[in-house]
Amino acid sequence: MKIINLFPVKLIAAIIAIAFIVQSCKKADATAGADSSKYVLADSLVKTLKFDTVQNCQLTNAITLSGKVAFNDDHVAKIYPMVSGVIQNIKVMLGDYVQAGQVLAVIKSSEMAGISNDLVNAESNLRVSAKNLDAAQDMFKSGLASQKDLLSAQAAHDQAQSELNRVKRVLHINGGNTNGEYIVRSPISGFVVEKFATNDMSIRADNSSNLFTVSDLKNVWIIANVYETNISQIHLNDEVDVTTLSYPDKVFKGKVDKIMNVLDPTNKVMKVRIVLPNPGYALKPEMFANVKVTNEGNHAAMCVASSAIVFDHSQNYVMVYHSKSDIKIIPVDVISTFDNRTYISGDVKVGDKVIASQAILIYDALND
Repeated sequence: MKIINLFPVKLIAAIIAIAFIVQSCKKADATAGADSSKYVLADSLVKTLKFDTVQNCQLTNAITLSGKVAFNDDHVAKIYPMVSGVIQNIKVMLGDYVQAGQVLAVIKSSEMAGISNDLVNAESNLRVSAKNLDAAQDMFKSGLASQKDLLSAQAAHDQAQSELNRVKRVLHINGGNTNGEYIVRSPISGFVVEKFATNDMSIRADNSSNLFTVSDLKNVWIIANVYETNISQIHLNDEVDVTTLSYPDKVFKGKVDKIMNVLDPTNKVMKVRIVLPNPGYALKPEMFANVKVTNEGNHAAMCVASSAIVFDHSQNYVMVYHSKSDIKIIPVDVISTFDNRTYISGDVKVGDKVIASQAILIYDALND
């Protein structure tokens, strides 16, 4: 009787059975691993988290512009020399506060001396013409002078009076001093913000440079630059927040007061003007300023707290919270950000609850 060796067959069957059992174990282990890797927020952590609700908000646009503080030209006086001469006795320094009518400097002037001499001559000529007119009237009454002589004397007197009035007006315009001095006075109250005069400096009346500039600085202008891409987003009366390097934590609030509807040919920007009150004279001309212009659009968008936004790999996300074991990471597109609110679009709904604190840490934990 022939005996058949069944050992190889049994060996193959055993190997197949073992392989099946190992594969089954791997599937079971994988399933268990997936369950065990599911992230669950600890109760103690949930109590410390802040949540926000997706809302439907009026879309607010915000643009940040660069600018600088400037004088309010409506409240600035540039003081030019009205006569030629030599400056003496300058009484103020740059930054001094002066009252309207206060003396700033004295100019020794030959022109003023000449005007004073003209005044003396005009007064003398008027007295002579008055006596001649009286004599002509007496002679006309007695028949010793004709009416033509009387009219000639009257014309001479009128001319003398007119010349005296002219000289007085010129003298008044030039300060009214009859000692050969031109008194430089401030026409308004304010600060001396520019000073180009020094003692013993010779000046001419046709010089185009001013001696002093006085500004009250009770309100100032902010001149901001608007690039072409943002021109359509700037409107009259848009509200603005102005900050400076000197006062980083202080916000000065104002409105767009004027739009210069031309582009600067050098840097290709459009200028806008904001008028700001300046209590305490905190804002100084030539300070750099950041200007945030805000305006409300005509449509709405979903918005959440800015702290709920997580940016990773060129994409923004929010984490929608359903329960401590059910948190979904949802990609969103950011439309704009204003203050602490971010306007978004994406696969979220108004009313969704999102995590608004420690968002980055939780996002990293969910992606481990």
